[in-house]
Amino acid sequence: MLLFRNSFVAFILLVITSFTLYHHGWADYDQDKVIDFTGPIQEFTFENPHAIAKVKQDKKVWTVVLAPTSRMQERGVPTAKLVKGSQLHVVGYPHKEKKEEMRAERIFVNGTKYELRR
Repeated sequence: MLLFRNSFVAFILLVITSFTLYHHGWADYDQDKVIDFTGPIQEFTFENPHAIAKVKQDKKVWTVVLAPTSRMQERGVPTAKLVKGSQLHVVGYPHKEKKEEMRAERIFVNGTKYELRR
């Protein structure tokens, strides 16, 4: 019984630690600097902890951190339309340290607005 309990506790700590390592706080993004642009999607990944879009703006490619997949589904984001080459309008905040990374506050897909954080 003690071995089972210790194994269970170790498992729970491992799960919590793994999510902590991959999840980041929003304090790392500068909410005083709004980025607003439309560009073609270079790559789209729909997996937890957050969906990610690589979106080209002029000559650089932004890593756009979107919402968790469950929230995107709840908000009705048409993820099937987020494919390479399609246009994505993004409004969000740049990362304070990582160049060309931003978190999206809202996105527009085919002219329809989707709030990701509220």
